Amino acid sequence: MVARSSERSTGSVDAIGPLLAAPDMRGAAAGWLEHLAIERHLSGKTVEAYSRDLRQFLTFLRDHLGTPPAISDFTGLAPADIRAYLAARRADGLSGSSLSRALAAIRSFARHIEKTRRTGTSALAVVRGPKKRHALPKPLTPDAALRVTDAGQIDPAGDEPWIAARDAAVFALLYGCGLRISEALGLTRSDLPGASGKSAARTQTLRITGKGNKVRLVPVLPAIVEAIDAYLDLCPYPLVPDGPLFLGARGGPLNPRLVQRRMATMRGALGLPDSATPHALRHSFATHLLMNGGDLRAIQELLGHASLSTTQVYTEIDERRLMEAYRTAHPRA
Repeated sequence: MVARSSERSTGSVDAIGPLLAAPDMRGAAAGWLEHLAIERHLSGKTVEAYSRDLRQFLTFLRDHLGTPPAISDFTGLAPADIRAYLAARRADGLSGSSLSRALAAIRSFARHIEKTRRTGTSALAVVRGPKKRHALPKPLTPDAALRVTDAGQIDPAGDEPWIAARDAAVFALLYGCGLRISEALGLTRSDLPGASGKSAARTQTLRITGKGNKVRLVPVLPAIVEAIDAYLDLCPYPLVPDGPLFLGARGGPLNPRLVQRRMATMRGALGLPDSATPHALRHSFATHLLMNGGDLRAIQELLGHASLSTTQVYTEIDERRLMEAYRTAHPRA
């Protein structure tokens, strides 16, 4: 994985040619991207995004200064120059979150220059990033989440019964275990608890490798095991131990787009809101646990969040739900 990231970052550096930056700046950019990929173990996509942000910043500096920027130009920037860059990107239609990420990339590059070249800039410390819109997750109601995971509620629409059972098993994992869709579709046959036996003989836990290669154990409820067993019994293809657990109609790995399309179909059939997506089932898992007295630290571990602050957003959802109930039911509301 590191090798792939390194190759991708090198390809991105090739795009920073002599017309875009001076030689010392191009060398610093190459070293920074290599540091992100190899030493910090960032994913290839993250390195690509940071490389893209740097190229856009260097393009702005070239046009702003009238010459391909060198490191001395970068370290000599004033806060007004950084604000001009942010204003230009905002005028291009960039969202607040994208601007924040771009500014974070530039700050990371500046730290790398300060560490490797013993020279820095104070302009970035002065400029504040744009405020991010605070969008709360939108979970399903408990009743809607249960209907989505019920194979009897999934209309095969001409598909074979095993496909409906497969999709119900995927949805059951997303809601019952709080998995990301990539984590559920990344499971192999041998990942199942007690893979050689039926549900009664299984240890009811799953070992999940999530973002940043963070490994966590999640409990598997009997209803989820039953949903997976129903799919296994109906699946017409042999499942090899190290092969994907969930297969497509032709026997290859299941494409996440098909899971998203199934959910879109069910939104219309069950009268669910547009916010009902596969990832909303993960939000529903966390929200419903919290509503029923679940410990926030335990929910953090189950979701695989690196920071508790990421999990705390679900407390705001619960607070809003309580306030809505108060306003609806209390005579003095």
